[in-house]
Amino acid sequence: MEHFEVIVIGGGSAGLAASIALARSMRSVLLIDEGQPRNTSALHAHNLLGQEGSNPLELLKRGRQEAASYGVHLTEGTVSSLSGTLTEGFSVKVDARNFTAERIILATGLKDQLPQISGLDRAWGTSAIHCAYCHGWEVRDQQILVIGCGPMSAHQAMMFKQLSSNITFVNHEPAELTEEGKSILKALAIPIVNQSVQALEFDQSGTFEAIRLDNNEKLHAQAVIVASAMRANAELYKSLGGELSEHPLGTFIAVNESGATAIPGVYAVGNASNLGAMVMAAAASGTLAGAAINAELLTAAL
Repeated sequence: MEHFEVIVIGGGSAGLAASIALARSMRSVLLIDEGQPRNTSALHAHNLLGQEGSNPLELLKRGRQEAASYGVHLTEGTVSSLSGTLTEGFSVKVDARNFTAERIILATGLKDQLPQISGLDRAWGTSAIHCAYCHGWEVRDQQILVIGCGPMSAHQAMMFKQLSSNITFVNHEPAELTEEGKSILKALAIPIVNQSVQALEFDQSGTFEAIRLDNNEKLHAQAVIVASAMRANAELYKSLGGELSEHPLGTFIAVNESGATAIPGVYAVGNASNLGAMVMAAAASGTLAGAAINAELLTAAL
């Protein structure tokens, strides 16, 4: 059974940044990753100072190379169990392999739960998007349809109205449109279509071109805005006795400013603890957690 001072579970930007911060402080680090990043379908990552528009998978590739150069042990696999305490130490099982550690970092990200609309998963991350800061510039001035399916849908419409005057709100789930939301749409003169969405439709080249409503009417557009329910990948955290916190956008692992969870010795970074964190913010949270753990280990050794 191999021992590391810190085991990082999840190899996205947050997990890689945490592992690099620790390894640069001469800590022994194991990073375990399933190889299924959330932003696989996205062609570019934005709001990255000095690396604007980079391919997300290329960023991760470079991050893994940087981590390895500092001595981080990288392994692919799925963690099947996590157990232990700060006092006794933690045990991590990956397939048939077992590892132990003094601290754990959960960089396990989140899952996007999309409305059950045919074709939506096919367009997700390209022409079906959710974040004005991640994708808004790319759809500026286009014909945009906002699918009203969550408590923040009207706010999405408001954000994208800044980027395009051609916005229509499709009231897919009327119960989710609050009086506040109606006021926002009215104030911005955004038209409302009171129909549910049956499907997204594509042309022969595979490009999104329209949505089909319940009444079989088609609304043509170049982009669709849709809110996903964001659920932190937190089964491992819950297996230690942790409880999730609720947010209008979904569920997450609550942490303090350095990433420490309510379970001593366990940290959570990136989208597991901040549903709205973009790549740079996720990486920053990993660096902060790595520094905090290094300081904690230094103090514990006195």
